[in-house]
Formats: sequence, C-alpha cells, structure tokens
Amino acid sequence: MAKNANFKKWFTFVILVISGGTIFKLSSLKDAFYVPMQEFMGLSHTQIGAALSVYGLVQTIGNFASIYISDRFSKRIMISVSLVCIGLIGIYLSTFPGYVGILVVWGLLSFFGEVVYWPVLLKAIRLLGDETEQGRLFGFLEAGRGVVDTIVAFSALGIFALLGKGSAALRGSILFFSGTVIVVGIMCYILVEDDKAIVGKDGKELNKNKVAMDGVIQAVKTPEIWVVSLTIASIYSVYCGLTYFIPFLKDIYGMPVTLVGAYGIINQYGLKMVGGPLGGMLADKKFKSATKFLRVALVVAAIAMVGFIFLPHETMNVYVGMVCTLGFGAIIFSMRAVFFAPIDEIRVPRHISGAAMSIACIFGYCPQMFAFTLYGSMLDKNPGMAGYRMVFTTMVGFAILGVVITTLLLKMIKKKQQEEVVA
Repeated sequence: MAKNANFKKWFTFVILVISGGTIFKLSSLKDAFYVPMQEFMGLSHTQIGAALSVYGLVQTIGNFASIYISDRFSKRIMISVSLVCIGLIGIYLSTFPGYVGILVVWGLLSFFGEVVYWPVLLKAIRLLGDETEQGRLFGFLEAGRGVVDTIVAFSALGIFALLGKGSAALRGSILFFSGTVIVVGIMCYILVEDDKAIVGKDGKELNKNKVAMDGVIQAVKTPEIWVVSLTIASIYSVYCGLTYFIPFLKDIYGMPVTLVGAYGIINQYGLKMVGGPLGGMLADKKFKSATKFLRVALVVAAIAMVGFIFLPHETMNVYVGMVCTLGFGAIIFSMRAVFFAPIDEIRVPRHISGAAMSIACIFGYCPQMFAFTLYGSMLDKNPGMAGYRMVFTTMVGFAILGVVITTLLLKMIKKKQQEEVVA
C-alpha cells in the first residue's frame, strides 16, 4: 500500500510539473522573443512593460478571489480549464493584435494562469508532502518546470529559426505554444484526480461554500501569511530585473542576435534546473528552514549585484557577461524555488492551504504591477549603461528590503514555536 501511495504521489507530482512548465509560455513570450516582439509587434520597452504590468494588476486583484475559489472548486477542473483557455488566447495572440489587444491578452493570460491555476497548483504541491519535504517539493517543482520550460521554449525557438526568423516565424512559435498548452490541459483533465469530499465529525459532507469561506477568514487573520507575502514580493522584485539582462547583453556587450533567444531561455528556464534543487536541498538539509535560507541568499544576492555594477562592462567579453548574469540568476532562482515553503514553516493549517497560497500570491507577485514598467522606463529615459546601472541598483535595494523582512519573519516563527512549546 505504501509503495502504491508513493507512486501515486510522484505520478501526480509529474503531471502537475508538466502543466506548470507549459502554462506560462505565452505570458512569458518576452523571455525568448523579446527582440522579435519589438520588431514584429511594434512594441517599445515601455509598452512591453505596460503589458506585463496589466498582467500583474489582474493577478493581484484576481488573487483576492482566489482566496475563496482555490479551496472551493476541484483542482482537476480548475487546472485543465485554465490550460485550455490559455491556449485559445494564444491563438488570438498569433494574429498580432494592436497595442490595446496586447494589453487585453496579457490580462486574460493573467486571469487564467495566475488567478485560476497557480494558487491551486501550489496548494496541490504543498499537500503532497509533510513539513520536512516542503523545500524539496517546491524546489523540484521549479526544477521540473525548468526542464519542461526549456524543452518547449527551445522547440519554439527552433520553429522560429526554421520559418525564417520573421513575423511568420514568430506567429508559428506562438501557435506552437498554444497547441502545446491545450494538449496538456486535456491530459490534466484525464489524469488529475478530483478533490475528495470534505467530511465533518458526524460523517456528513460539509458545505463547500461554508468551508471555503471559513478558510478565507482564518487565513486573512493570520499575520505570518502576510509577512511571507512581503518576503516573496521582495524576491520577485529582484527576479523581474533578470528580464533586462537580455537587452543589457545585446546593447552593452553586443551579443549576437543568434545568442539572444538561447540566452533568454537559459536565463529564465534553464536556471530553474539548477536553482530549484539547490534551493530546496539547502532549505531542507542545510538550513532546516526555508526562511533562514532565503535571508542568507538575499544577502549574497545584494553583495553579488553590487560587485557586478562596478565591473568594466564596456570592455568585457560577452561570454564573461553571460556567465556573470547567469550566476546571479541562479541565486535568484534558488530563492524563487522555495519562497512559498515558509507557508508550512509558519504552521498554516493544511485545510486552508489554498487560501494561504492565494494571499501569498496577492502581495508576493504584486511587483509585476510596477517593476517591469519601472525598469522599462528607466531604460527608455536613460539609454545605455546609465539606465542599466539604475535598474541593477534598484534590484540591490529590493534584496536589502528582503533581508529586513525575512529577519522579521524569523522572529515571528521563533515566537510561534515558543508559544507551541508552552502550550
């Protein structure tokens, strides 16, 4: 029985990883196709940033609804429907709509990807293991997504090259992403199980609406959840800056166009395969605490970026620049892999996992509302190295803020543990 249960656990995990590695390909189109988006869709840095900010706005507002719906409806239905809808939106995106259409597309991608899908995925992952496995589960989720991300993204890049690297090639890559996510959505509907009915002490099935609403109230009243959210927000603000390593290497180092797409995929997806397991294992095995690991990693990130800012970039070899930026990216991805793990560390009841994850997403991902627009406008208003130096300095500031927040969170965790001992 134990062997069958373990197989079922990891089989479910693999299916969830595949879905997590495909659903965000369209909303993250800029990772591999930032320059083609500018050329063939006629978008500036600021306009791409604005689309991503709309994405963040819908995500932040929508996650308030997720606090309720993530524990109310079946994960099988929510995951599969969101994947298929993302694919249909991608088909519309392949028509290259105008700027307003682009904003609408990114808003819808956010609704189905971040509001309907993501908190439910995080809830499902948390419930697969106990408190000693959280770092590894979330770490290997990120690593597994990185594998799927890389395979799918490189396939799209291959299609782009095969079709001539023009507007038709970009359209073909978008349609490939769309078809892939629809197929995975159908797979999830067939293979992912429905949630089990919630039964009360009297053996009768409880009203799902009441259970979900009670969970919302309990989660909102838990201050530690909100501090975890702010921790995620500080890390995510630094993570948003990784996007601008792509134009940075192109503008300052003269990176060949043939390397831009490949670098973007490695920077955003390949590093998950390194940072995910590294962050998970360090959090569980070395630090015995995801929060302690995050604080140390934020200190390292701040110091590394300060050193990077003062390098003589205008005279350095492009491959040295690539190694430096990818190394910094690995540090950020090691944190991103486990920044939801503290939800278990602060002893959030498992029956309100969906509500807790949704609250963490609300503030955790809110930097998308302003970070991309902020960084993009810095580059548009301050061309060249001056603009990039401003972006990198801002990233240092967010990392230092994260150190302060994780220190506060550790104090709250210690206080809660002391209260449990006394009780």
